[in-house]
Amino acid sequence: MKTVATTLALGAASLWAGMAQAADDLTLQLKWVTQAQFAGYYVAQDQGFYEEENLNVTIKPGGPDIAPTQVIAGGGADVTVEWMPAALSAREKGLPLVNIAQPFKSSGMMLTCLKSTGVTGPEDFPGRTLGVWFFGNEFPFLSWMSQLGVPTEGGDDGVTVLKQGFNVDPLLQGQADCISTMTYNEYWQVIDAGITPEELITFKYEDQGVATLEDGLYVMEDKLQDPAEVDKLVRFVRASMKGWKWAEENPEEAAMIVLDNDATGAQTEEHQIRMMGEVAKLTAGSNGALDPADFERTVQSLLSGGSAPVITEHPGDAAWTHAITDKALN
Repeated sequence: MKTVATTLALGAASLWAGMAQAADDLTLQLKWVTQAQFAGYYVAQDQGFYEEENLNVTIKPGGPDIAPTQVIAGGGADVTVEWMPAALSAREKGLPLVNIAQPFKSSGMMLTCLKSTGVTGPEDFPGRTLGVWFFGNEFPFLSWMSQLGVPTEGGDDGVTVLKQGFNVDPLLQGQADCISTMTYNEYWQVIDAGITPEELITFKYEDQGVATLEDGLYVMEDKLQDPAEVDKLVRFVRASMKGWKWAEENPEEAAMIVLDNDATGAQTEEHQIRMMGEVAKLTAGSNGALDPADFERTVQSLLSGGSAPVITEHPGDAAWTHAITDKALN
């Protein structure tokens, strides 16, 4: 009888220990498909950084038919990767998103033009057709045109805005003089299509002073009311930033980790290695914390671009700076 009791007691103790050590589940929704743009998260998973933080992280790829804000609003993810203009727009419409970390310090967005069109500088934009991404990505462009005093309704003194899909076809097919590209992705799609860098001229939004924050980590505000959720998010941010810094230091290995996670098989080794090298330039200098100056720049770009997002929650207020990154980095 004593042996049976002892066995049961040991079994219960073992079960309790297993329950106490069970990893916390967390689902991350990406903004786009599996690619080196999100290498830090795949690296954190592959290198065991999430496991070290007692986390079981599921990474959900995005795509053209997936809206990250809708996914998190519907409870399909705990954290989502999103650009700040889209997050602010969603917040304005009643979805209480909160930025808990900002791995991307710089913007990779730019306008890429064919030199053969005669465009040599912004002063040549009037009378041209420019490809622009929408769904919140248009605000930096509108801000830029506003600062230049260039109308966006067409005409000789304005520009014709072509609502661009997430591809480079309008440039290749002669539908636009310039198109939206990212330094790490679409620009290289143009190059891979047979156009040389010497045939192109690019304008980085960062250099034009109208860049907005990209690829931040966002959660629903109510999660910050639960100490257990906050603790989980702190561990997630800490492990994710460790993954990003590892990726910066080991770009080729990080790209291969991304390829291992690409279930579609659509990505190529050359493109992902190249992308990782460019993405590393954008995450460099970030420790994960949201810089108030970068936030203000984003807001001002949105306002001058004709958007009126909710901006009462400035950095320093609970809605936009939480102690998560402070705890994660200390």
